[in-house]
Amino acid sequence: MKHRFIGEEIAYTGEQLRSNFAYTNYGVAGDSIIAFCGKCDVKLKEMVDLEDLKAGKSIYSESMLHFIVEHHDTDLEKAVLRQLVLTAIVRDIINEMNGADIVKRTGSDLFDQDAKLSISIATVTPISSLVHFGINIVSENTPVKTKGLKDYGIDPTQFANLVMDRYVREQKGIKSAQHKVRWVR
Repeated sequence: MKHRFIGEEIAYTGEQLRSNFAYTNYGVAGDSIIAFCGKCDVKLKEMVDLEDLKAGKSIYSESMLHFIVEHHDTDLEKAVLRQLVLTAIVRDIINEMNGADIVKRTGSDLFDQDAKLSISIATVTPISSLVHFGINIVSENTPVKTKGLKDYGIDPTQFANLVMDRYVREQKGIKSAQHKVRWVR
C-alpha cells in the first residue's frame, strides 16, 4: 500500500472521492492513502451520506486535513471497517500527542466533549472501495461547534504523515495476520 502527502492546497468538494483519484492526479497507483490540506465545501449534489443529504446539510470548513483511502476491492462492509480503523488511528495519535484521552470516537466521528473534529464517509465504486476522512485544522466559521488540529498545537503535515504511516502498518498487519493462520475443518 502506497501513501503520499500532497503539498499543494486542494479544496475538497466531494468530487475527489472517486476511483483512481490518487493515480490520475498524483501517480499513486494501487491501494493507497493520500493526504492534503484545503478547505472543505461539499454541496448537496456531491453528498454521499444519505442522512446528510435527506437533512439538506452541506459540509463546510475553512481548513481541513483530508485523507483519501482507496483499496481495489468493492466490499462496502470492509470499507466501513477500514474507515473505523482510520478514525481510531487519528484519535489515538491526537491523544498521544496531547498526553491525555481528550478526543473520543463515536462511530466514525471524533469529538472533544461537544465539539466535532472530523467528517468521514466510506463508499464503493465498480472497481474500488473509498474512504474520505477530514479533520479540521481551524475551527472558525463552521456550521457546528468544532475543534481543529491548531487547537491542540498539531502541525497538519507532520500529523498526516504519522497517520498514513500507521494506517499502512495496520494494513500490513492485517495481511500478515491472514497469512499466518491455517484453516480449520
